[in-house]
Amino acid sequence: MKRILCFGDSNTYGYDPRGGRYGEDERWPMRLSAALGEGFSVVEEGFGGRTCVYDDPIEGGYKSGASYLPPCLMSHNPLDLVILMLGTNDAKRRFGLTPVTIGEGLAQLVRLIRLYGQDAGGQPPAVLIVAPAPVEPPVLNTRMAESFGEHALEVTRGLAAEYARLARLMRCAFFDAAPVAEVSPIDGVHLSRRGHARLAEALAGQVCQILS
Repeated sequence: MKRILCFGDSNTYGYDPRGGRYGEDERWPMRLSAALGEGFSVVEEGFGGRTCVYDDPIEGGYKSGASYLPPCLMSHNPLDLVILMLGTNDAKRRFGLTPVTIGEGLAQLVRLIRLYGQDAGGQPPAVLIVAPAPVEPPVLNTRMAESFGEHALEVTRGLAAEYARLARLMRCAFFDAAPVAEVSPIDGVHLSRRGHARLAEALAGQVCQILS
């Protein structure tokens, strides 16, 4: 049995931009599990507002991926692969980060995975870095405009290139979600149902390649 941990924010949790949460047959981690079939176990670890390394002074605590990741890994070991999809919330204006500084935070998570994660043989799991789909202009017409704004549109468009560079340096696998993970026109941040489906379909092939 190959075990996979999907660690991310509200787009891994499966937040529905109309409110609530998408069903288990709609969220990309569970759709990935269905696509992979027997022999794979997929664990969902998505949390709204999660960043790479920061707690949020406005939305409250427990938002730092770096703080939560070590016990999360140890509670789910053994793991063969960890899929990281974070960075959207780091682009909020109150953090004042750039694609490079967000990437530096993500690099800390990769180091934590290699320190606290292990497969059945006691070796660190493989890591797949996923650059999230960029924030789109509809967010400017929502209540989230104060948090994201034009700043987030620019910053999130720069994450794919920075994450690809980071993946090469740290010898991780990389995937750019932008071409397949459709963002809902309702809020410009959260994935549509079709976005979840297409992301899962695209990731399934790469996961099989990584774990073959």
